[in-house]
Amino acid sequence: MSLKQQITEDMKTAMRAKDTARLGAIRLLLAAIKQREVDERIELSDTDVVAIIEKMNKQRRDSISQYEAAGRQDLADVEKFEMSVLATYMPQQLSEAEINAAVVEAVAATGAAGPQDMGKVMGMLKSRLAGRADMGKVSALIKAQLSK
Repeated sequence: MSLKQQITEDMKTAMRAKDTARLGAIRLLLAAIKQREVDERIELSDTDVVAIIEKMNKQRRDSISQYEAAGRQDLADVEKFEMSVLATYMPQQLSEAEINAAVVEAVAATGAAGPQDMGKVMGMLKSRLAGRADMGKVSALIKAQLSK
């Protein structure tokens, strides 16, 4: 079963259970998927769906920080719940050690010598770690590795 089909089935389950909060989060995700399919006139693969989920999670993180800065914990809690629903569709996250090993391997494979080569390393890792690691952390690890 594809990821999109799984999300649709979970929406039906949430409807039957009358779980409105979960249903709302799943509908937001399905709307984003459908929007991209209509805009680009393509059928999205699981990788494309994971990219959409990552983008939505990033939006949620930004919103949470803004809501908490404004003292609106109620709205921040809604965003956190939506992030938890979205997280169920993400692939298994890599450990810190696995990410470090991938960074060291990519730096060696590309022959990167300094910070100016960060783009090469990032380009290589982006496809391999997409959906399985926070690319912000990966970027910081690459900078640290190349600064040595």
